[in-house]
Amino acid sequence: MALDYRIVWTMLGGNLGGALLTVAYFRFLHPAVLKHSSLFSVVELGYFVAAFAALILAGRTVAARWSRRLRSERGPLPSGAKGESLRRRALLVPAYLSTLTFTGWVAAAVIWGVVWPLLTDSFTIAGAVRQSIGLIFVSGTIVSVYIFLATERIWRERIPQLFPDGDLAAAKAPRLQVRTRMVILFMLMSVLPMVVLSVATLARANALMQAEVEAPEVVIRNLVVIQVVLAVTGLFVAMRLANYVAGSVSQPLRMLVSSMQQVKAGNLRVYCPVVSNDELGEAGEGFNQMVEGLREREEIRETFGRYVSPQVRDEILTGRAELDGGLRDVSILFADLRGFTTWVEATDPSVVVSDLNAYFSEMDAAIRENAGLVLQFIGDEIEAVFGAPQADDRHADHAVAAALAMQQRLDALNATRRAAGKPDLRHGIGIHSGQVVAGNIGSATRMSYSLVGDVVNVASRIQSLNKELDTRVLVSAATIHQLGVNPPMRAFPSVRIKGRVAEVEVFALG
Repeated sequence: MALDYRIVWTMLGGNLGGALLTVAYFRFLHPAVLKHSSLFSVVELGYFVAAFAALILAGRTVAARWSRRLRSERGPLPSGAKGESLRRRALLVPAYLSTLTFTGWVAAAVIWGVVWPLLTDSFTIAGAVRQSIGLIFVSGTIVSVYIFLATERIWRERIPQLFPDGDLAAAKAPRLQVRTRMVILFMLMSVLPMVVLSVATLARANALMQAEVEAPEVVIRNLVVIQVVLAVTGLFVAMRLANYVAGSVSQPLRMLVSSMQQVKAGNLRVYCPVVSNDELGEAGEGFNQMVEGLREREEIRETFGRYVSPQVRDEILTGRAELDGGLRDVSILFADLRGFTTWVEATDPSVVVSDLNAYFSEMDAAIRENAGLVLQFIGDEIEAVFGAPQADDRHADHAVAAALAMQQRLDALNATRRAAGKPDLRHGIGIHSGQVVAGNIGSATRMSYSLVGDVVNVASRIQSLNKELDTRVLVSAATIHQLGVNPPMRAFPSVRIKGRVAEVEVFALG
């Protein structure tokens, strides 16, 4: 994989660069450590190449064996006890490679600080200690931290593939907190360079006092060169490490901010990749859980709206609906299909359901477009209200406009049905206006937003008059008197309807 090769080359380059700088320092800038000439011999050069290659090969073999199962995974890591160890190992890749690197530098201290001096008969305790401290606590520490930060940046590209759900915390792997990361960087960028410069200065001052060189100018010149080299090298290393640390913090924050902006824009399908097992990763996980909760709430809200209509849903969810009951001035609309029973008996059930859904969808759209609310579908009948749950001073106009729109939509639907060889659908609509009791009505386990009152019954009876009067839309005088704009209509003699003593005056639209 390209990602694996990038990690290998990063480790190779980091260790090789550290090794060359370390050898250059001890071989050319600090000749007191090694008591021989400044030029490399062929044997010494061969020893350096062979030892470095052996360390790299050993490290590569150990790392490959440790990550064999992990590298074979191309998708999400298995969950449960089976994948627990693998998931934890996936989060420890940068730390493991950093530890492996530091172990290699400890081995290098033995190879160059002890074994090589013994082979060349130049071993001294003081020289071995100085060189081992330089290799382990200076070069080894800096290179190990660099390997951790560099491989972490590369490995973060793989984390979202291995943890698509972003549940890094569930792996229960050790965390490197952001604060600890900053403290380590501060130590490497400020304290360590001062210590190295101080030790180098003290060593030259001691050499000057003991007159170990032919002239003081040599010591002073060597000290200046060392300080310049250490300052330039330290500045370069500090900039690289600071860039990696800044990136390790800013990258998750950028992704989190981008995801927040998408949520702000209304996109609840957004997912913030979780790429670190620290506070920033925890923030990403929390953000994803929050968005999931919002998404579930929105899905419940949308599903709720399919059963009680968006208007009632919003009134209930915002607490504006008078669920305990209240008087409302409304217009009630009933619509009923003609010849429904005969049609059902002669039609396949699946076709009946499909055609009913198509019819109800068109009628519901016409009602919604005119500020109405479908309260319920009862078989082939529709009950709708205008003026509740949200008050509407023009509820009568909206009810009449909805009835006319329903007629237009039914005509268009019938044209499509005729083209498909299906019979036309016919319906009757009745509208009546007045005061009703509106509220949440039902049992302790199931309730619905409903209207109660004589107005509801009258509207239903008016709708049934369409059969007798051979009309399509009938409107009561109570509704006509509240209209702001009177559409074309014709009056009928007052009629008596079932359940009422007083006669009702009705008008046919169109």
